[in-house]
Amino acid sequence: MTKAMGRIGVFICHCGTNIAGTVDVEKLAENLRSYPGVVHSVDYTYLCSEPGQSLIKEAIAGKGLDGVVVAACSPSLHEATFRRASEEAGLNPYRCEIANIREQCSWVHEDKAEATHKAERIIQAVVEKVRLDEPLTPLKVPLTRRALVIGGGIAGIQAALDIANSGYEVVLVERGPSIGGRMAQLSETFPTLDCSQCILTPKMVEVGRHPNIELLTYSAVLEALGYVGNFKVKILKKPRYVIVEKCTACGKCTKVCPVVVPNEFDRGLSCRHAIDIPFPQAVPTAYYLDEESCLGLFPLVCDKCARACDAGAIDYDMQPEVVECEVGAIVVATGYELYPVEQTGSLGWGKHADVVDGLEFERMLSASGPTGGEMRRPSDGKVPKEVVFIQCVGSRDPEGGLPYCSKICCMYTAKHAMLYKHKVPDGQAYVFYMDIRAGGKGYEEFVQRAIEEDGVLYLRGRVSRVFQEDNKVIVWGVDTLSGKEIEIAADLVVLATAMVPSQGAMDLARKLRIATDEYGFYSEAHPKLRPVESLTAGIYLAGAAQAPKDIPEAVAQAGGAASKVVSLFSAEELLQEPITATIDEERCSGCGICVPVCPYQALGLDLREGRVKVTEALCQGCGACVVSCPSGAVQQRNFTDKQVLAMLTAGLGMEG
Repeated sequence: MTKAMGRIGVFICHCGTNIAGTVDVEKLAENLRSYPGVVHSVDYTYLCSEPGQSLIKEAIAGKGLDGVVVAACSPSLHEATFRRASEEAGLNPYRCEIANIREQCSWVHEDKAEATHKAERIIQAVVEKVRLDEPLTPLKVPLTRRALVIGGGIAGIQAALDIANSGYEVVLVERGPSIGGRMAQLSETFPTLDCSQCILTPKMVEVGRHPNIELLTYSAVLEALGYVGNFKVKILKKPRYVIVEKCTACGKCTKVCPVVVPNEFDRGLSCRHAIDIPFPQAVPTAYYLDEESCLGLFPLVCDKCARACDAGAIDYDMQPEVVECEVGAIVVATGYELYPVEQTGSLGWGKHADVVDGLEFERMLSASGPTGGEMRRPSDGKVPKEVVFIQCVGSRDPEGGLPYCSKICCMYTAKHAMLYKHKVPDGQAYVFYMDIRAGGKGYEEFVQRAIEEDGVLYLRGRVSRVFQEDNKVIVWGVDTLSGKEIEIAADLVVLATAMVPSQGAMDLARKLRIATDEYGFYSEAHPKLRPVESLTAGIYLAGAAQAPKDIPEAVAQAGGAASKVVSLFSAEELLQEPITATIDEERCSGCGICVPVCPYQALGLDLREGRVKVTEALCQGCGACVVSCPSGAVQQRNFTDKQVLAMLTAGLGMEG
């Protein structure tokens, strides 16, 4: 049984006016001096400052405190700060607790008397928790110094290279037959108009040749078990039916293949064969056989490609392979898809060949695209003289689409309009927009350049309808600045559609046990202080898997995630929070109800003893097992039932 502590110090932060503007902190400190067990109670302007921390350390040493309550902001901001200060003064850090009187009190109240009374109850509740807190010691767990990066777009590539260049092994998994991601489909990049492939290809080649990187393309994560430092991952390698090491990329197999299907890389604007290479700069530089498009492999219907292959690289007997690997950290960089444009209805995508989305237009602009970089519209190959660009398709639309801003659309639309004018100088580009969001270095200037130098006409307003009339695409809209209705007979319409999480992102989140927001993007541990970490220790986020991002931001976040991995691997030993579940064996009946409830597989039923056992290294202290246990045998360290009841009693002002 935990011995209740009797010398507790309470330290109340003003947080400028964040707390002191609503809570009477001086009165609060005075009232708490008479609370049972509190032997020291003071207020200070900024407790997180160096003098503020010194104040706590001096009181611990001078007053012989065996427990500390810091009444300030959210524990997610400064719990580590105050616990470190307490430890430096000789107090077990897990005997220091935070009473949140900012977010949970001062920020949600206006009446000072009521806020002060509530703050007092909050602090009293935390004092009761501290009384029963155990002195804990962080858990030491083994560490595998190898990383897994999921996703081979620019974010995954950058993260893998940064980790590998730091001397650690990396397994890079990409579901497609080549790395490169969405960036490989782009023509130029804003705001410098660099050739996308020119800046991406060297990094792709470096990944393919790096001695510390094991590249698994055409692969997917099946299962991920374990915990930070010790993840056990199963990866499914789908058969390419082409031996990468033997393939010379001569292309003879493609020439004889009788199957022709839409090319996904060109967004269906061109065709490919059942056996093909994803794009000319693909890494690995090898062909793959698309089993779904092939005339038949089981049984074999056609073997023309194998007979044409002088290198003997085609193997119809390849089977799916499950690769198992142990890694210490995981970086998730699964990228994005575009909002399903067919859901926009009245804008005509899917009904009219000359209504395309942003990535389709990128392929039309690209020198490696279906038109060789010449501006030709899909329906008849003619040069479009009037092009309408429509922004915020599916985004910033709570009623018909998604409420969030996709962040990059304003910039890539300006780029599209500018590049169109470069290819068709006598053409006219129109942009329908809600407002322009160009937040980045050189971004605002880039948009102004499109307007002033290239003559792109920006029209502030929504488009109500897009329909075909003869060989024109008619756009009905409104200019809200002039109040006039507008009708444009366009040759081509380009839709700037919202960014959404990549296909399979939710399924992967379940396998990795990481959280997502309501839209399916991966959730960071803290938006300001831990922006590249997930809530599951050892799993980090990079790129548009977390939220819409442009290339510089994705690369920067990938570098941040990689630095977290390198920092983790550079530690001599790995320490983990000791706030884990415990089992009272005398009360445990072995019913096993708690076992499937645990999202981290930290609990297991010992059939021989008829009791549940906890693997502490797996436990993340979520408490799901505690509430599921019918006998109360499962408890959580420093969050026991006794503590919770004591906190409720104090918080509600009830007699103990």
